[in-house]
Amino acid sequence: MTNKLLFLIPKRTNRLVYILNHFCNVQWGLEIDYITDKDEFVAYNGPKVHYGFAAISDEFFIAAEQLLFVRGIEEQELSYGNYMDLPTLFPTYSRSSIINFDVFAASFFLITRYEEYLPFMKDIYGRFPANNSVAYEHGFLQKPLIDIWAQDIAKKLKLEFEDLEFNLPEYKFIPSIDIDAAFAMKHKGALRTIGGYIKGIRDGNIEEITQRTNVILGKEKDPFDTFDFLFDIHQKHGLKPLFFILFAAYGTNDKNTPTYNKKFRNLVAYIADNSDVGIHPSYTSNSINGKLKKEIYNLSNVIHNEITKSRQHFLVLHMPITYRNLINLNITDDYSMGYAHEIGFRASTSRSFLFYDLEMEYTTSLWIHPFAAMEGTLRDYQSLNVEQAYSSFCSIIDEIKAVNGTYISLWHNESVSDKKRWVGWKDLYIRMIEYAI
Repeated sequence: MTNKLLFLIPKRTNRLVYILNHFCNVQWGLEIDYITDKDEFVAYNGPKVHYGFAAISDEFFIAAEQLLFVRGIEEQELSYGNYMDLPTLFPTYSRSSIINFDVFAASFFLITRYEEYLPFMKDIYGRFPANNSVAYEHGFLQKPLIDIWAQDIAKKLKLEFEDLEFNLPEYKFIPSIDIDAAFAMKHKGALRTIGGYIKGIRDGNIEEITQRTNVILGKEKDPFDTFDFLFDIHQKHGLKPLFFILFAAYGTNDKNTPTYNKKFRNLVAYIADNSDVGIHPSYTSNSINGKLKKEIYNLSNVIHNEITKSRQHFLVLHMPITYRNLINLNITDDYSMGYAHEIGFRASTSRSFLFYDLEMEYTTSLWIHPFAAMEGTLRDYQSLNVEQAYSSFCSIIDEIKAVNGTYISLWHNESVSDKKRWVGWKDLYIRMIEYAI
Protein backbone atom coordinates (compact mmCIF):
# COMPACT_ATOMS: atom_id res chain seq x y z
CA MET A 1 0.00 0.00 0.00
CA THR A 2 1.11 3.57 -0.67
CA ASN A 3 -0.24 7.02 0.11
CA LYS A 4 1.89 8.76 -2.54
CA LEU A 5 0.51 10.05 -5.83
CA LEU A 6 2.71 11.20 -8.71
CA PHE A 7 1.54 13.97 -11.06
CA LEU A 8 2.88 14.61 -14.55
CA ILE A 9 2.33 18.31 -15.27
CA PRO A 10 3.23 20.60 -18.21
CA LYS A 11 5.10 22.99 -15.91
CA ARG A 12 5.22 23.85 -12.23
CA THR A 13 3.31 27.01 -11.25
CA ASN A 14 2.23 28.36 -7.87
CA ARG A 15 -1.41 28.07 -8.88
CA LEU A 16 -1.10 24.46 -9.93
CA VAL A 17 0.88 23.41 -6.87
CA TYR A 18 -1.67 25.14 -4.62
CA ILE A 19 -4.75 23.38 -5.98
CA LEU A 20 -3.08 19.97 -6.35
CA ASN A 21 -1.87 20.20 -2.75
CA HIS A 22 -5.39 21.04 -1.66
CA PHE A 23 -6.81 18.00 -3.41
CA CYS A 24 -4.09 15.59 -2.33
CA ASN A 25 -3.43 16.82 1.21
CA VAL A 26 -6.78 18.22 2.37
CA GLN A 27 -9.30 16.24 0.34
CA TRP A 28 -7.54 12.86 0.05
CA GLY A 29 -4.87 12.73 2.74
CA LEU A 30 -2.18 11.78 0.22
CA GLU A 31 1.42 12.76 -0.33
CA ILE A 32 2.15 14.26 -3.72
CA ASP A 33 5.09 14.58 -6.08
CA TYR A 34 5.39 16.40 -9.42
CA ILE A 35 7.39 15.72 -12.52
CA THR A 36 7.46 17.23 -16.01
CA ASP A 37 9.37 14.45 -17.79
CA LYS A 38 7.08 12.14 -19.79
CA ASP A 39 9.56 9.28 -20.00
CA GLU A 40 10.01 9.31 -16.23
CA PHE A 41 6.24 9.29 -15.83
CA VAL A 42 5.79 6.31 -18.17
CA ALA A 43 8.52 4.38 -16.33
CA TYR A 44 7.00 5.01 -12.90
CA ASN A 45 5.15 1.96 -11.55
CA GLY A 46 3.15 3.53 -8.70
CA PRO A 47 -0.16 5.46 -8.69
CA LYS A 48 0.11 8.37 -11.10
CA VAL A 49 -1.98 11.04 -12.81
CA HIS A 50 -1.28 12.99 -15.98
CA TYR A 51 -2.68 16.52 -15.86
CA GLY A 52 -2.00 18.27 -19.14
CA PHE A 53 -3.15 19.19 -22.61
CA ALA A 54 -2.86 15.86 -24.46
CA ALA A 55 -2.77 12.26 -23.25
CA ILE A 56 0.27 10.08 -23.89
CA SER A 57 -1.57 6.78 -24.26
CA ASP A 58 -4.13 5.25 -21.89
CA GLU A 59 -2.90 6.72 -18.58
CA PHE A 60 -5.13 8.23 -15.87
CA PHE A 61 -5.51 11.56 -17.66
CA ILE A 62 -7.23 14.83 -16.72
CA ALA A 63 -7.37 17.42 -19.49
CA ALA A 64 -6.20 20.94 -18.60
CA GLU A 65 -7.19 24.46 -19.55
CA GLN A 66 -4.87 27.50 -19.31
CA LEU A 67 -5.97 29.10 -16.01
CA LEU A 68 -3.36 27.43 -13.83
CA PHE A 69 -0.50 28.19 -16.21
CA VAL A 70 -0.87 31.97 -16.44
CA ARG A 71 -0.37 34.86 -14.06
CA GLY A 72 -2.46 37.91 -13.39
CA ILE A 73 -6.17 38.53 -12.86
CA GLU A 74 -8.43 39.21 -15.79
CA GLU A 75 -12.09 38.78 -16.70
CA GLN A 76 -12.76 35.15 -17.56
CA GLU A 77 -15.02 34.19 -20.45
CA LEU A 78 -16.46 31.26 -18.54
CA SER A 79 -17.99 28.29 -20.29
CA TYR A 80 -20.16 25.81 -18.46
CA GLY A 81 -20.87 22.12 -18.79
CA ASN A 82 -22.47 19.31 -16.81
CA TYR A 83 -21.02 16.45 -14.82
CA MET A 84 -22.88 14.18 -12.40
CA ASP A 85 -25.99 16.32 -13.10
CA LEU A 86 -24.21 19.37 -11.66
CA PRO A 87 -22.82 22.45 -13.42
CA THR A 88 -19.12 22.62 -14.24
CA LEU A 89 -16.70 25.33 -15.30
CA PHE A 90 -13.88 25.09 -17.85
CA PRO A 91 -15.25 22.22 -19.98
CA THR A 92 -12.71 20.18 -21.95
CA TYR A 93 -13.27 18.04 -25.00
CA SER A 94 -10.64 15.32 -24.77
CA ARG A 95 -11.96 11.79 -25.17
CA SER A 96 -8.99 10.54 -23.16
CA SER A 97 -9.84 12.58 -20.05
CA ILE A 98 -11.57 10.78 -17.19
CA ILE A 99 -13.87 13.82 -16.76
CA ASN A 100 -15.23 16.37 -19.21
CA PHE A 101 -13.93 19.54 -17.53
CA ASP A 102 -10.74 20.88 -15.95
CA VAL A 103 -11.57 20.07 -12.35
CA PHE A 104 -8.42 21.74 -11.01
CA ALA A 105 -8.92 25.02 -12.89
CA ALA A 106 -12.59 25.10 -11.89
CA SER A 107 -11.74 24.41 -8.25
CA PHE A 108 -9.00 27.03 -8.24
CA PHE A 109 -11.35 29.67 -9.68
CA LEU A 110 -13.97 28.93 -7.02
CA ILE A 111 -11.83 28.39 -3.93
CA THR A 112 -9.60 31.44 -4.44
CA ARG A 113 -12.72 33.60 -4.96
CA TYR A 114 -11.25 34.77 -8.27
CA GLU A 115 -14.46 36.63 -9.15
CA GLU A 116 -14.16 38.78 -6.01
CA TYR A 117 -10.93 40.29 -7.35
CA LEU A 118 -12.78 41.56 -10.41
CA PRO A 119 -14.93 44.73 -10.46
CA PHE A 120 -18.38 44.24 -8.91
CA MET A 121 -21.26 46.25 -7.44
CA LYS A 122 -20.90 46.24 -3.64
CA ASP A 123 -23.81 46.04 -1.22
CA ILE A 124 -24.46 48.76 1.39
CA TYR A 125 -21.75 47.31 3.66
CA GLY A 126 -19.14 47.09 0.92
CA ARG A 127 -19.51 43.32 0.55
CA PHE A 128 -19.52 41.05 -2.47
CA PRO A 129 -23.20 40.07 -2.92
CA ALA A 130 -24.06 36.40 -3.13
CA ASN A 131 -26.27 36.96 -6.16
CA ASN A 132 -23.22 38.26 -8.07
CA SER A 133 -21.50 34.89 -7.80
CA VAL A 134 -21.38 32.28 -10.54
CA ALA A 135 -22.50 29.73 -7.94
CA TYR A 136 -25.73 31.65 -7.35
CA GLU A 137 -26.31 32.45 -11.02
CA HIS A 138 -25.85 28.83 -12.08
CA GLY A 139 -27.68 27.20 -9.21
CA PHE A 140 -24.90 25.45 -7.30
CA LEU A 141 -24.41 27.77 -4.33
CA GLN A 142 -25.85 25.17 -1.98
CA LYS A 143 -23.61 22.40 -3.26
CA PRO A 144 -20.01 21.86 -2.03
CA LEU A 145 -18.93 21.22 -5.61
CA ILE A 146 -15.21 20.92 -4.97
CA ASP A 147 -15.78 18.29 -2.29
CA ILE A 148 -18.17 16.39 -4.58
CA TRP A 149 -15.64 16.44 -7.42
CA ALA A 150 -12.81 15.38 -5.12
CA GLN A 151 -14.87 12.50 -3.78
CA ASP A 152 -15.67 11.31 -7.31
CA ILE A 153 -12.05 11.44 -8.50
CA ALA A 154 -10.93 9.60 -5.35
CA LYS A 155 -13.28 6.73 -6.27
CA LYS A 156 -11.91 6.65 -9.81
CA LEU A 157 -8.33 6.65 -8.51
CA LYS A 158 -9.09 3.78 -6.13
CA LEU A 159 -10.54 1.73 -8.97
CA GLU A 160 -7.44 2.38 -11.07
CA PHE A 161 -4.85 1.98 -8.29
CA GLU A 162 -5.93 -0.53 -5.64
CA ASP A 163 -2.73 0.01 -3.65
CA LEU A 164 -3.41 3.73 -3.20
CA GLU A 165 -4.29 4.30 0.45
CA PHE A 166 -6.39 7.39 1.13
CA ASN A 167 -6.72 9.12 4.50
CA LEU A 168 -10.12 10.67 3.83
CA PRO A 169 -11.53 13.28 6.21
CA GLU A 170 -14.41 12.56 8.56
CA TYR A 171 -17.53 14.66 9.10
CA LYS A 172 -17.15 17.29 11.84
CA PHE A 173 -19.50 19.72 13.53
CA ILE A 174 -18.17 22.94 15.09
CA PRO A 175 -20.66 25.36 16.69
CA SER A 176 -19.64 29.02 16.64
CA ILE A 177 -21.21 32.02 18.33
CA ASP A 178 -20.71 35.69 17.44
CA ILE A 179 -21.07 38.14 20.31
CA ASP A 180 -22.06 41.42 18.70
CA ALA A 181 -23.71 42.55 21.94
CA ALA A 182 -23.17 40.59 25.14
CA PHE A 183 -26.01 42.46 26.88
CA ALA A 184 -29.09 44.18 25.53
CA MET A 185 -29.76 46.51 28.47
CA LYS A 186 -27.21 46.04 31.26
CA HIS A 187 -23.72 47.53 31.50
CA LYS A 188 -24.25 49.97 28.61
CA GLY A 189 -23.10 53.11 30.41
CA ALA A 190 -25.21 56.08 31.50
CA LEU A 191 -25.63 57.79 28.12
CA ARG A 192 -26.69 54.66 26.24
CA THR A 193 -29.02 53.62 29.06
CA ILE A 194 -30.70 57.04 29.07
CA GLY A 195 -30.91 56.84 25.27
CA GLY A 196 -32.67 53.49 25.59
CA TYR A 197 -35.26 54.98 27.93
CA ILE A 198 -35.81 57.97 25.64
CA LYS A 199 -36.36 55.65 22.67
CA GLY A 200 -38.84 53.57 24.68
CA ILE A 201 -40.77 56.68 25.73
CA ARG A 202 -40.74 58.05 22.16
CA ASP A 203 -42.07 54.75 20.78
CA GLY A 204 -44.59 54.39 23.61
CA ASN A 205 -43.12 50.96 24.42
CA ILE A 206 -44.09 50.58 28.07
CA GLU A 207 -43.24 46.88 28.06
CA GLU A 208 -39.62 47.54 27.06
CA ILE A 209 -39.28 50.40 29.57
CA THR A 210 -40.49 48.06 32.31
CA GLN A 211 -38.18 45.27 31.17
CA ARG A 212 -35.19 47.61 31.00
CA THR A 213 -35.86 48.79 34.55
CA ASN A 214 -36.21 45.25 35.88
CA VAL A 215 -33.02 44.15 34.12
CA ILE A 216 -31.00 47.08 35.44
CA LEU A 217 -32.33 46.49 38.98
CA GLY A 218 -31.44 42.81 38.75
CA LYS A 219 -35.03 41.61 38.94
CA GLU A 220 -34.92 40.10 35.45
CA LYS A 221 -32.15 38.53 33.37
CA ASP A 222 -30.80 40.51 30.44
CA PRO A 223 -32.34 39.00 27.26
CA PHE A 224 -28.97 38.70 25.52
CA ASP A 225 -27.36 36.96 28.51
CA THR A 226 -27.84 33.44 27.17
CA PHE A 227 -24.39 32.19 28.04
CA ASP A 228 -25.44 29.69 30.72
CA PHE A 229 -27.75 28.03 28.21
CA LEU A 230 -25.04 27.98 25.53
CA PHE A 231 -22.47 26.43 27.85
CA ASP A 232 -24.97 23.83 29.09
CA ILE A 233 -26.18 22.72 25.66
CA HIS A 234 -22.66 22.43 24.24
CA GLN A 235 -21.39 20.58 27.30
CA LYS A 236 -24.35 18.21 27.16
CA HIS A 237 -23.36 17.12 23.67
CA GLY A 238 -19.60 17.16 24.22
CA LEU A 239 -19.06 20.16 21.93
CA LYS A 240 -16.44 22.86 22.25
CA PRO A 241 -17.77 26.01 20.59
CA LEU A 242 -15.94 28.97 19.14
CA PHE A 243 -16.87 32.44 20.39
CA PHE A 244 -16.02 35.51 18.32
CA ILE A 245 -16.15 38.64 20.46
CA LEU A 246 -16.63 42.19 19.28
CA PHE A 247 -14.20 44.06 21.55
CA ALA A 248 -14.26 47.57 20.15
CA ALA A 249 -15.23 51.16 20.83
CA TYR A 250 -18.86 52.10 20.25
CA GLY A 251 -19.85 52.99 16.68
CA THR A 252 -22.81 53.02 14.32
CA ASN A 253 -22.29 49.37 13.44
CA ASP A 254 -20.32 48.37 16.55
CA LYS A 255 -22.57 48.35 19.61
CA ASN A 256 -21.20 45.87 22.09
CA THR A 257 -20.81 46.54 25.81
CA PRO A 258 -18.04 49.08 26.59
CA THR A 259 -14.75 47.20 26.70
CA TYR A 260 -13.77 48.85 30.00
CA ASN A 261 -16.85 47.45 31.78
CA LYS A 262 -15.74 45.02 34.48
CA LYS A 263 -18.76 42.71 34.15
CA PHE A 264 -18.18 42.38 30.42
CA ARG A 265 -14.47 41.73 30.88
CA ASN A 266 -15.22 39.07 33.50
CA LEU A 267 -17.68 37.43 31.12
CA VAL A 268 -15.11 37.40 28.32
CA ALA A 269 -12.51 35.85 30.63
CA TYR A 270 -15.01 33.20 31.72
CA ILE A 271 -15.88 32.35 28.11
CA ALA A 272 -12.19 32.02 27.28
CA ASP A 273 -11.68 29.65 30.22
CA ASN A 274 -14.33 27.31 28.83
CA SER A 275 -14.19 27.76 25.04
CA ASP A 276 -12.02 28.87 22.16
CA VAL A 277 -12.15 32.64 21.65
CA GLY A 278 -11.46 34.69 18.56
CA ILE A 279 -11.69 38.35 17.61
CA HIS A 280 -14.78 39.75 15.89
CA PRO A 281 -13.12 42.70 14.13
CA SER A 282 -15.24 45.83 14.31
CA TYR A 283 -16.92 47.23 11.22
CA THR A 284 -14.83 50.39 11.49
CA SER A 285 -11.58 48.40 11.66
CA ASN A 286 -11.95 47.93 7.90
CA SER A 287 -11.38 51.63 7.33
CA ILE A 288 -9.26 52.87 10.27
CA ASN A 289 -5.60 51.85 10.27
CA GLY A 290 -4.36 50.34 13.50
CA LYS A 291 -7.82 49.79 14.98
CA LEU A 292 -7.88 46.02 14.61
CA LYS A 293 -4.40 45.71 16.09
CA LYS A 294 -5.64 47.56 19.18
CA GLU A 295 -8.77 45.39 19.43
CA ILE A 296 -6.74 42.19 19.27
CA TYR A 297 -4.28 43.52 21.85
CA ASN A 298 -7.03 44.52 24.28
CA LEU A 299 -8.92 41.24 23.97
CA SER A 300 -5.71 39.28 24.37
CA ASN A 301 -4.98 41.14 27.60
CA VAL A 302 -8.38 40.21 29.03
CA ILE A 303 -8.16 36.49 28.26
CA HIS A 304 -4.40 36.29 28.94
CA ASN A 305 -3.86 34.40 25.72
CA GLU A 306 -2.85 34.98 22.12
CA ILE A 307 -5.63 35.68 19.60
CA THR A 308 -5.21 33.61 16.45
CA LYS A 309 -8.82 33.21 15.23
CA SER A 310 -11.09 35.75 13.59
CA ARG A 311 -14.49 36.31 12.01
CA GLN A 312 -15.38 39.64 10.42
CA HIS A 313 -18.24 41.64 11.93
CA PHE A 314 -20.96 41.97 9.26
CA LEU A 315 -18.90 39.39 7.31
CA VAL A 316 -17.04 42.20 5.56
CA LEU A 317 -14.38 40.68 3.31
CA HIS A 318 -12.29 42.76 0.92
CA MET A 319 -10.13 40.46 -1.18
CA PRO A 320 -7.22 40.27 -0.56
CA ILE A 321 -6.77 43.21 1.84
CA THR A 322 -8.78 41.77 4.74
CA TYR A 323 -6.80 38.54 4.77
CA ARG A 324 -3.47 40.29 4.38
CA ASN A 325 -4.26 42.45 7.41
CA LEU A 326 -5.14 39.38 9.46
CA ILE A 327 -1.91 37.63 8.47
CA ASN A 328 0.11 40.71 9.46
CA LEU A 329 -1.53 40.58 12.90
CA ASN A 330 -0.64 36.89 13.39
CA ILE A 331 -4.15 35.57 12.80
CA THR A 332 -3.82 31.97 11.60
CA ASP A 333 -7.48 31.00 11.13
CA ASP A 334 -10.42 32.98 9.75
CA TYR A 335 -14.09 31.95 9.79
CA SER A 336 -15.67 34.68 7.64
CA MET A 337 -16.06 32.76 4.37
CA GLY A 338 -19.81 32.78 3.84
CA TYR A 339 -22.61 35.09 2.77
CA ALA A 340 -25.01 37.20 4.82
CA HIS A 341 -27.87 37.23 2.28
CA GLU A 342 -27.80 33.58 1.19
CA ILE A 343 -26.95 30.21 2.70
CA GLY A 344 -24.53 28.03 0.78
CA PHE A 345 -20.87 27.47 0.02
CA ARG A 346 -19.20 30.75 -0.92
CA ALA A 347 -15.97 28.98 -1.92
CA SER A 348 -17.80 25.83 -3.13
CA THR A 349 -16.29 23.72 -0.36
CA SER A 350 -17.11 22.71 3.20
CA ARG A 351 -13.48 22.05 4.07
CA SER A 352 -10.84 24.35 5.46
CA PHE A 353 -8.30 25.62 2.94
CA LEU A 354 -5.26 27.86 2.79
CA PHE A 355 -5.78 31.37 1.43
CA TYR A 356 -4.14 31.89 -1.95
CA ASP A 357 -3.33 35.56 -2.63
CA LEU A 358 -4.16 35.98 -6.31
CA GLU A 359 -2.51 39.39 -6.62
CA MET A 360 0.76 38.19 -5.13
CA GLU A 361 0.42 34.69 -6.63
CA TYR A 362 1.40 32.67 -3.59
CA THR A 363 -0.05 30.37 -0.95
CA THR A 364 -0.29 32.07 2.44
CA SER A 365 -0.27 30.58 5.94
CA LEU A 366 -3.86 31.66 6.71
CA TRP A 367 -6.43 28.87 7.02
CA ILE A 368 -9.94 29.72 5.83
CA HIS A 369 -12.79 27.86 7.56
CA PRO A 370 -16.01 28.32 5.56
CA PHE A 371 -19.50 28.34 7.04
CA ALA A 372 -22.63 27.63 4.99
CA ALA A 373 -25.61 28.86 7.02
CA MET A 374 -26.08 31.76 9.44
CA GLU A 375 -29.28 32.01 11.46
CA GLY A 376 -29.60 35.72 10.65
CA THR A 377 -29.66 34.90 6.94
CA LEU A 378 -32.74 32.75 7.38
CA ARG A 379 -34.53 34.97 9.91
CA ASP A 380 -33.65 38.51 8.81
CA TYR A 381 -32.73 38.34 5.14
CA GLN A 382 -35.08 35.56 4.02
CA SER A 383 -37.85 35.98 6.64
CA LEU A 384 -38.25 32.24 7.20
CA ASN A 385 -40.25 30.87 10.08
CA VAL A 386 -38.77 28.36 12.51
CA GLU A 387 -39.81 25.23 10.61
CA GLN A 388 -38.63 26.61 7.28
CA ALA A 389 -35.30 27.56 8.85
CA TYR A 390 -34.94 24.08 10.36
CA SER A 391 -35.48 22.55 6.93
CA SER A 392 -32.81 24.84 5.46
CA PHE A 393 -30.30 23.91 8.16
CA CYS A 394 -30.98 20.20 7.63
CA SER A 395 -30.53 20.54 3.87
CA ILE A 396 -27.11 22.18 4.28
CA ILE A 397 -26.03 19.67 6.93
CA ASP A 398 -27.04 16.80 4.65
CA GLU A 399 -24.87 18.21 1.85
CA ILE A 400 -21.90 18.43 4.20
CA LYS A 401 -22.40 14.98 5.68
CA ALA A 402 -22.56 13.51 2.17
CA VAL A 403 -18.97 14.63 1.49
CA ASN A 404 -17.67 14.12 5.05
CA GLY A 405 -17.10 17.86 5.34
CA THR A 406 -17.11 20.22 8.30
CA TYR A 407 -20.31 21.95 9.38
CA ILE A 408 -19.56 25.22 11.17
CA SER A 409 -22.76 26.73 12.50
CA LEU A 410 -22.98 30.51 12.92
CA TRP A 411 -25.35 31.87 15.56
CA HIS A 412 -25.39 34.84 17.96
CA ASN A 413 -25.95 34.84 21.70
CA GLU A 414 -29.08 36.98 21.26
CA SER A 415 -30.61 34.49 18.79
CA VAL A 416 -31.30 31.95 21.55
CA SER A 417 -32.93 34.54 23.85
CA ASP A 418 -36.44 33.36 22.90
CA LYS A 419 -37.42 37.04 22.89
CA LYS A 420 -39.01 39.29 20.25
CA ARG A 421 -38.06 38.19 16.74
CA TRP A 422 -36.17 35.19 18.11
CA VAL A 423 -39.14 33.45 19.76
CA GLY A 424 -38.84 29.75 18.97
CA TRP A 425 -35.22 29.91 17.81
CA LYS A 426 -33.77 28.67 21.11
CA ASP A 427 -35.54 25.37 20.59
CA LEU A 428 -34.47 25.45 16.93
CA TYR A 429 -30.83 25.75 18.02
CA ILE A 430 -31.23 22.60 20.12
CA ARG A 431 -32.85 20.75 17.23
CA MET A 432 -30.15 21.91 14.82
CA ILE A 433 -27.41 20.65 17.13
CA GLU A 434 -29.12 17.28 17.54
CA TYR A 435 -29.45 16.94 13.77
CA ALA A 436 -25.85 18.02 13.18
CA ILE A 437 -24.39 15.43 15.55
